[in-house]
Amino acid sequence: MPRLGVNIDHVATLRQARGGQEPDPIAAAVLAQLHGADGIVVHLREDRRHIQDRDVRLLREIVSTSLNLEMAADETMVAIAQQIRPDKVTLVPERRQELTTEGGLAVVERRDWLQGIIDALHASHIPVSLFVDPDVRHIEAAHALGAEAIELHTGHYANAADSQTVESAFQALVEGAQCAHKLGLEVNAGHGLNYQNIKRIIGISEIVEVNIGHSIVARAVLVGLGQAVREMKTLVDSGRRHDET
Repeated sequence: MPRLGVNIDHVATLRQARGGQEPDPIAAAVLAQLHGADGIVVHLREDRRHIQDRDVRLLREIVSTSLNLEMAADETMVAIAQQIRPDKVTLVPERRQELTTEGGLAVVERRDWLQGIIDALHASHIPVSLFVDPDVRHIEAAHALGAEAIELHTGHYANAADSQTVESAFQALVEGAQCAHKLGLEVNAGHGLNYQNIKRIIGISEIVEVNIGHSIVARAVLVGLGQAVREMKTLVDSGRRHDET
């Protein structure tokens, strides 16, 4: 069955809106794990708009599943990762103006810089995933750079406005997943996934992990975090089981 990584950034976003201590993303991580999450995902951004350094340090102490630290390909962030020692680092593009990550890394264009960042993380025995669009050029470049995994950017599929665009975006994800799998890369997926569009993504057999945040946190406002995680975990499990029968 594919793994479910729960991104708790938006719990911290709500906390930062008032500058206080509630809701606590650390408590959210504990609840998510208790209710079926296979891992916890956080993005420590340069501008610290939601997750803070202290959050990541505390998460490293309490996450008993897997801690996936999303971060920019930046030397300062590498130093933090080397101190925290997450179970995995996912390198993502980052712009101050964006509301959320808008696309995949320009792996081909930034090959030399990314090689140095990946080598530094590997020197500390930290596995690396690259957040990429389903583009064969970038997937092959990720493999050549020595990354252990990629995370396919599913935003184009999730945000498609018509059925033709949905099908085109979905087919690109299928082809990207197949390419990465043949190269020996672990294939993860995330961005914009929710309780409706997750079903087809889980049907892509090469995908072994989906990372979901906003949809789960939004659902949790209405039904509670435990139920929101359980509902998504059920969809993730049953979706692949249905396709295999």
